[in-house]
Amino acid sequence: MTTNNHYVNRKNIHRSANKNIDSHPKPQKYTQQNINFSDTPLFFPAGLERIFLFIYVVTLPYIAGLTFLFFYIANGNYKIFLSLSDTNSYILTWAIGYELLAAVILLMIMKNAISFSLKSSNRFTKKKFIIP
Repeated sequence: MTTNNHYVNRKNIHRSANKNIDSHPKPQKYTQQNINFSDTPLFFPAGLERIFLFIYVVTLPYIAGLTFLFFYIANGNYKIFLSLSDTNSYILTWAIGYELLAAVILLMIMKNAISFSLKSSNRFTKKKFIIP
């Protein structure tokens, strides 16, 4: 059974049918890792990556902006939220959601980079216990 795996190298996205991605040497730096789209929580079908990426860029920030406006600004009150939606445009709600998602993604990248550096430093250092 063959599966289409997508991974990002430094230059571009590769599709591999029967290649084992784990056979690549493990990167020493966080920025040199291969990215496997099959491990992402978003759905990217083969051949339709650009279409789905466009759909995600348009819808996810808007949904995040609506959620922020409803729970944080309107305090979960439906009437206040409806009065906000009369004055707010789509682009303003999308921009609020975009900033929220950008902040969350940057925090996730920093967390992953720190955990990667901790794992890679522990991998190469061997602890020697010496009894004095």
